Amino acid sequence: MKNVSQPHTVSSLVINLFFLMGLLSAFAFRVLVVLAHFNSQWFRPVWYLGVVGYFGFFLYRYLISRKRRQAISDFQLIAKLESGEPLSEVDREVVVYILKSLVKSRENVNYMAIFILSVLAVMADLALSIF
Repeated sequence: MKNVSQPHTVSSLVINLFFLMGLLSAFAFRVLVVLAHFNSQWFRPVWYLGVVGYFGFFLYRYLISRKRRQAISDFQLIAKLESGEPLSEVDREVVVYILKSLVKSRENVNYMAIFILSVLAVMADLALSIF
């Protein structure tokens, strides 16, 4: 195994900032439907806000996912678990990192917020188109 450093989770502040960035971007994209009906001059600025926000949010999510996968690969955790080989103290710390990273993640809340905002956007568009 190559010499690798143990991964660690990022602070709650960083997690919350990227969470808010994802929510703001999701909101920006969904509010475009309403802006198209009432104030089209704001359409492009809000669209850019959503795109730039999603760029940062999804780059962050990609890096977190890559970090987890790399830890699993670098420490050969799947092979060790499948073979029944005992985990070293470092291996256990890496498994704890992965599990803490999953538990600390707010991605499930973000996915639910995107779902709810999408439903509301469709309902708003339908209501605005009918009336």
